[in-house]
Amino acid sequence: MRGTMARNSRHGQGKIVLVIEDDQAMATLVRTYLEHEGYEVETAETGEEGIEMVQRVSPHVVLLDLMLPATSGWDVLRTLRSRRDVPVIMVTGRRTEEDRLRGFEGGADDYVVKPFSPREVVARVRAVLRRCGLRHEPGPQVHRFGRLEIDEAAREVRIDGIDVGLKPREYSLLCALAANVGVALSRDALLERVWGFDFDGDERTVDVHIRRLRAKIEERHAYGPCVQTLHGFGYKFVAQA
Repeated sequence: MRGTMARNSRHGQGKIVLVIEDDQAMATLVRTYLEHEGYEVETAETGEEGIEMVQRVSPHVVLLDLMLPATSGWDVLRTLRSRRDVPVIMVTGRRTEEDRLRGFEGGADDYVVKPFSPREVVARVRAVLRRCGLRHEPGPQVHRFGRLEIDEAAREVRIDGIDVGLKPREYSLLCALAANVGVALSRDALLERVWGFDFDGDERTVDVHIRRLRAKIEERHAYGPCVQTLHGFGYKFVAQA
């Protein structure tokens, strides 16, 4: 998460996961599920970039694909083990016992075989963190953007302390936008994050819910404009002081 929400997550109990994966679709899928569970996710497409990211962001766990271009996952694992003691979950399409043993002997903490369930990956990340004494318990937060606040525990959005009465899907949509302050999110990305990958509707669903959000927040309570339209693409949350 970025902006105010990002700072609350980073300084709370949220954990950072670095996904080193050259398949962008796979990385996006894993990222979406991890972020839904409250993890902060960074991504890298090459081994070199992944090694640099480990030094820069200090992740709590690394999801490492073995089949990377140029620098292989094995080389990345060796480098990480020589420099840092960060938990590593290896991700690969190889199923042989020899490959698994090589991974564990090289210092991997867990091993996931493709194709996999994203929920399984989330469970394995949680298990590795727990074994390392880094249990992921971010807890509910209250995120404030001037007069507007998002209360995770109550699942309420309030302006000047008054609940604006969002429906569950409207609340989830606002959270998805507010978690990325100033970042443009496409309609497809919002559909995936709020409605899920199995949703068979179209992009107009997002537009309808955005109109409802604006009516309840910007028009009734004179807050904003907080949701900016990016014509032909999607929407962006703009925090108001």
